[in-house]
Amino acid sequence: MIHFPFIVRSRVAAAVLAAVTLSIGLSACAPLIVGGAVGGALVAVDRRTSGAQLDDQGIELRSTNRLKDELGDARARVAVSSYNRRVLLTGEAASEAVKTQITQIVSGVSNVREVVNELGVTNSPTFKERATDTLITGRLKASLVDAKDLAATTFKVVTERGTVYLMGRVTQREADRATGIARNIPGVSRVVRVLEIITEQELADMQPRPAANEAK
Repeated sequence: MIHFPFIVRSRVAAAVLAAVTLSIGLSACAPLIVGGAVGGALVAVDRRTSGAQLDDQGIELRSTNRLKDELGDARARVAVSSYNRRVLLTGEAASEAVKTQITQIVSGVSNVREVVNELGVTNSPTFKERATDTLITGRLKASLVDAKDLAATTFKVVTERGTVYLMGRVTQREADRATGIARNIPGVSRVVRVLEIITEQELADMQPRPAANEAK
């Protein structure tokens, strides 16, 4: 039997969380919960609609609460990450049956259109593994910012036991570029793309249009 306490973590505003965590030197075993929205700036740089962003925050919160209520004594550590109503589950479950139950619970949350269950049936990660995961996430986010041909804010990064999960609405070029960067981060064992691929034309259509010149 695998033994670990039931914990659910919500990854709202992951970029803010990583910056705060790294700056104050918190270990990865600290509660990974950030309350509230980042504000108007998030809507301005995010490729999701403002409605989808609000839905994602609600999905994470409702999934967290529902898992706490319905799992009871089941052993699990679940991190819920939602992007454009597509939910990624990472962490550990005590058995395949519990893993399946978690998928069913989250699938029933309103506005969820897909669940990607990456829970492992294993013991909780060690302190060193959690610290390494936090470091990987921070390094990758910094590398994405340094890449001048990428909009770093379009990617949501989740790291679990050396596996990096990339979420976002990106073009195939952006997906391949970010994947290459992630694979070169020390400590990364695998990169999993939980991405929604859009065309270059769709990306162009998202760009703000210049204001029309006023008539003379």
